[in-house]
Amino acid sequence: MSTSPKTFVVESHGASGINEFWNNRLVDKVCDAITMAIPPEFEGPGGTYSPEDLYAMSLMNCYLATFKYIAEKSKLNYVAIKGKATLFVDKGLEKAPWMERVEVQISLTGCPQKERALALMEKTKSHCMIINSVKTVVNFEFLVD
Repeated sequence: MSTSPKTFVVESHGASGINEFWNNRLVDKVCDAITMAIPPEFEGPGGTYSPEDLYAMSLMNCYLATFKYIAEKSKLNYVAIKGKATLFVDKGLEKAPWMERVEVQISLTGCPQKERALALMEKTKSHCMIINSVKTVVNFEFLVD
Protein backbone atom coordinates (compact mmCIF):
# COMPACT_ATOMS: atom_id res chain seq x y z
CA MET A 1 0.00 0.00 0.00
CA SER A 2 1.16 3.53 -0.71
CA THR A 3 2.33 5.66 2.19
CA SER A 4 1.68 9.33 2.87
CA PRO A 5 2.83 11.99 2.90
CA LYS A 6 4.75 11.86 -0.36
CA THR A 7 7.58 14.26 -1.13
CA PHE A 8 8.88 15.68 -4.38
CA VAL A 9 12.09 17.73 -4.24
CA VAL A 10 13.30 20.17 -6.91
CA GLU A 11 16.09 22.70 -6.96
CA SER A 12 16.99 25.75 -9.05
CA HIS A 13 20.19 27.61 -9.82
CA GLY A 14 20.89 30.75 -11.85
CA ALA A 15 22.72 34.09 -12.04
CA SER A 16 21.25 37.44 -11.01
CA GLY A 17 19.39 39.65 -13.48
CA ILE A 18 15.99 39.52 -15.14
CA ASN A 19 17.51 38.59 -18.50
CA GLU A 20 19.42 35.60 -17.12
CA PHE A 21 18.17 32.05 -17.53
CA TRP A 22 18.14 29.56 -14.65
CA ASN A 23 17.93 25.79 -14.44
CA ASN A 24 15.65 23.52 -12.47
CA ARG A 25 16.19 19.88 -11.79
CA LEU A 26 14.65 17.04 -9.87
CA VAL A 27 16.65 15.95 -6.85
CA ASP A 28 17.51 12.23 -6.76
CA LYS A 29 16.05 11.55 -10.22
CA VAL A 30 17.93 11.13 -13.47
CA CYS A 31 16.45 13.47 -16.06
CA ASP A 32 17.36 16.61 -17.95
CA ALA A 33 17.28 20.01 -16.27
CA ILE A 34 14.62 22.47 -17.39
CA THR A 35 15.87 25.89 -18.46
CA MET A 36 13.66 28.75 -17.35
CA ALA A 37 13.35 32.47 -18.10
CA ILE A 38 11.11 35.35 -17.22
CA PRO A 39 8.66 35.73 -20.14
CA PRO A 40 8.68 38.84 -22.36
CA GLU A 41 5.25 39.74 -20.94
CA PHE A 42 7.11 40.50 -17.68
CA GLU A 43 10.17 42.13 -19.33
CA GLY A 44 12.27 38.98 -19.47
CA PRO A 45 14.02 37.42 -22.46
CA GLY A 46 11.57 34.56 -22.98
CA GLY A 47 12.60 31.88 -25.41
CA THR A 48 12.14 28.97 -23.00
CA TYR A 49 9.83 27.78 -20.24
CA SER A 50 8.52 30.35 -17.79
CA PRO A 51 6.94 29.76 -14.38
CA GLU A 52 3.60 30.58 -16.02
CA ASP A 53 4.14 27.90 -18.65
CA LEU A 54 4.94 25.30 -16.00
CA TYR A 55 1.90 26.34 -13.96
CA ALA A 56 -0.44 25.75 -16.92
CA MET A 57 1.41 22.53 -17.80
CA SER A 58 1.18 21.35 -14.20
CA LEU A 59 -2.60 21.76 -14.10
CA MET A 60 -3.10 20.11 -17.47
CA ASN A 61 -0.68 17.27 -16.83
CA CYS A 62 -2.12 16.54 -13.40
CA TYR A 63 -5.47 16.13 -15.14
CA LEU A 64 -3.95 13.87 -17.82
CA ALA A 65 -2.15 11.68 -15.28
CA THR A 66 -5.25 11.41 -13.09
CA PHE A 67 -7.45 10.55 -16.07
CA LYS A 68 -5.01 7.92 -17.32
CA TYR A 69 -5.06 6.30 -13.87
CA ILE A 70 -8.86 6.39 -13.53
CA ALA A 71 -9.39 5.17 -17.11
CA GLU A 72 -7.02 2.25 -16.63
CA LYS A 73 -8.62 1.21 -13.33
CA SER A 74 -12.04 1.53 -15.00
CA LYS A 75 -10.88 -0.47 -18.03
CA LEU A 76 -11.83 2.32 -20.45
CA ASN A 77 -10.27 1.72 -23.85
CA TYR A 78 -9.00 4.61 -25.97
CA VAL A 79 -6.16 5.16 -28.43
CA ALA A 80 -4.78 8.55 -27.36
CA ILE A 81 -5.34 11.55 -25.11
CA LYS A 82 -4.33 15.11 -25.91
CA GLY A 83 -4.45 18.23 -23.78
CA LYS A 84 -4.11 21.96 -24.39
CA ALA A 85 -4.16 24.60 -21.66
CA THR A 86 -4.42 28.38 -21.98
CA LEU A 87 -3.49 30.42 -18.91
CA PHE A 88 -4.93 33.90 -18.34
CA VAL A 89 -2.87 36.14 -16.05
CA ASP A 90 -4.57 39.33 -14.86
CA LYS A 91 -4.48 41.79 -11.98
CA GLY A 92 -6.19 40.65 -8.79
CA LEU A 93 -7.96 42.61 -6.06
CA GLU A 94 -4.67 43.99 -4.73
CA LYS A 95 -3.59 44.95 -8.29
CA ALA A 96 -0.94 42.22 -8.16
CA PRO A 97 -0.78 39.77 -11.08
CA TRP A 98 -2.36 36.41 -10.46
CA MET A 99 -3.33 33.32 -12.38
CA GLU A 100 -6.98 34.16 -13.05
CA ARG A 101 -8.07 31.11 -15.01
CA VAL A 102 -6.97 28.23 -17.18
CA GLU A 103 -8.99 26.91 -20.09
CA VAL A 104 -8.19 23.23 -20.66
CA GLN A 105 -9.18 21.21 -23.71
CA ILE A 106 -8.93 17.45 -23.41
CA SER A 107 -9.39 15.25 -26.50
CA LEU A 108 -9.78 11.50 -26.36
CA THR A 109 -9.51 9.57 -29.61
CA GLY A 110 -10.37 6.02 -30.50
CA CYS A 111 -12.84 5.54 -27.66
CA PRO A 112 -15.91 3.44 -28.50
CA GLN A 113 -17.64 4.26 -25.17
CA LYS A 114 -18.21 8.01 -25.55
CA GLU A 115 -20.73 8.52 -22.72
CA ARG A 116 -18.68 6.45 -20.26
CA ALA A 117 -15.53 8.35 -21.27
CA LEU A 118 -17.24 11.72 -20.69
CA ALA A 119 -18.43 10.55 -17.26
CA LEU A 120 -14.88 9.52 -16.30
CA MET A 121 -13.52 12.80 -17.64
CA GLU A 122 -15.94 14.70 -15.38
CA LYS A 123 -15.03 12.47 -12.42
CA THR A 124 -11.33 13.16 -13.00
CA LYS A 125 -11.81 16.91 -12.39
CA SER A 126 -12.58 16.32 -8.70
CA HIS A 127 -9.71 13.85 -8.22
CA CYS A 128 -6.84 15.97 -9.54
CA MET A 129 -4.75 17.01 -6.52
CA ILE A 130 -3.02 19.99 -8.13
CA ILE A 131 -6.26 21.45 -9.49
CA ASN A 132 -7.81 20.92 -6.04
CA SER A 133 -4.93 22.88 -4.48
CA VAL A 134 -5.12 26.15 -6.44
CA LYS A 135 -7.34 29.24 -6.40
CA THR A 136 -7.19 29.56 -10.17
CA VAL A 137 -10.47 28.85 -11.96
CA VAL A 138 -9.98 25.83 -14.22
CA ASN A 139 -12.52 25.33 -17.00
CA PHE A 140 -12.63 22.19 -19.12
CA GLU A 141 -13.82 21.30 -22.60
CA PHE A 142 -13.97 17.58 -23.38
CA LEU A 143 -13.95 16.01 -26.82
CA VAL A 144 -14.35 12.26 -27.43
CA ASP A 145 -14.30 10.48 -30.76
